Formats: sequence, structure tokens, C-alpha cells
Amino acid sequence: MEKILTYIAGLMFGVGVSLGGMANPAKVQNFFDVFGIWDPSLAFVMGGAVLITAPGYWLVFRRGKPLFASGFSVPTNRTIDVKLIGGSAVFGIGWGIAGFCPGASIPVTATLNPDVLIFTGAMIAGIFTAKGLMAWSASRNLQADQA
Repeated sequence: MEKILTYIAGLMFGVGVSLGGMANPAKVQNFFDVFGIWDPSLAFVMGGAVLITAPGYWLVFRRGKPLFASGFSVPTNRTIDVKLIGGSAVFGIGWGIAGFCPGASIPVTATLNPDVLIFTGAMIAGIFTAKGLMAWSASRNLQADQA
């Protein structure tokens, strides 16, 4: 049942991304072009998502625990550091240049559009590169601490 619900949630996300215009890079880029051909419609998509999601979170957290786990996995780190700011900047710059939000690019790969495939492939390569660099950095720091 868990896998079926996961599939349904992913399908709903993909349909919502497509219907909301988030799969259209020109629409996304026009949203960021506030001094040119500005298209504010994505603000309504995002606002609508927040209006639906906020009560959903409220209802789910009132349950005390998820349906398929012993507890909620909620991030506890509230530190604003270079890693957070740098990652946010890279996310925003990539979204503005390519016109694809990383999450939205995943369902759009089904179109086999070369631009989407290149973006998503580069994004996945970047994720693995960042993880590798963080592991390498952590091992260097550990070695330095032991010396």
C-alpha cells in the first residue's frame, strides 16, 4: 500500500507541475524577468500550493505519527551557514538560467526533451559531486583533528 500511495503522490506532483506551467522553462524564466516580459502566474501556482499544503501539514502532524513509519522525520538543524546560502544561491541561479526547478525536472524527463535530460543529468551529477566533496572534506577534517 505504501508504494501505491507513493506512486499516486508522485503522479499528482507531476500532473500539478505540468498543469501549473512549471514544466515550461519559458514560463519560469518569464516569472524571473521582472523588468521584461514578467509573468506573475507562477506566484499564484506557488501560493495555491502553500494554501493546500499548510492545512495538509497541520492535519498530518495532528495524527502524532505517519501511516508507514514510527515517527516524523523533521529536520532539526536551524543553522544558517555557507553551505545553506551557497546551495540556495546555486538552486536559484540554476532555476533562473535553465527554467527548471530540480524537483519539477524529474517528471518532465518523461518528455525526453534533450534540454530537460541534460539539465537533470547535470543536476544528478552535481548532487553526487557535492556528496563526494563533502565526504572528502569531512575525512580531511577528521584526519587533521587526529593529527
